[in-house]
Amino acid sequence: MLRNVSRITATFLGAAALAVTAALPAAAADHGHHAPAPHRSAVVLGAIQYDSPGRDDRSNRSLNAEWVTVKNTGRYPVSIKGWTLSDKSGHAYRFGNVRLAGHSQVRVHTGNGRDNRSDLFQDRRTYVWDNVRDTATLRNDHRRIVDAESWGRHHEHHGH
Repeated sequence: MLRNVSRITATFLGAAALAVTAALPAAAADHGHHAPAPHRSAVVLGAIQYDSPGRDDRSNRSLNAEWVTVKNTGRYPVSIKGWTLSDKSGHAYRFGNVRLAGHSQVRVHTGNGRDNRSDLFQDRRTYVWDNVRDTATLRNDHRRIVDAESWGRHHEHHGH
């Protein structure tokens, strides 16, 4: 009988030790500074204004009323230096030294303007986004698609 009690105690202690060991990495991950899983990014596309309100008169005001929002949904800052935002026709905007704070966003306007913390400008003189059907694609500095948003017929949302 003493032998069975010893086995049961050893089994119980072994299981408890295994449970504690398994729980430690999970608890440590919650408190550490960790990156998102490789297949997911905290940076995603947000709201998109692909059809500039009013007349499409190619004025800088009208061009800047066409924009795409890039959002950091995570807690930690993310550098998007070297990332690109492109359309189906191949127009691409490359981000300079831009760092998105946690839970922040930036609007990327088509026209000319002075970049600041909340607005970036592509400095173009023609519209980028097709009003009828297009796709905005965000790629990281390794040219991997992070997120994409389509509109028009057969539109799709890729990513998160």
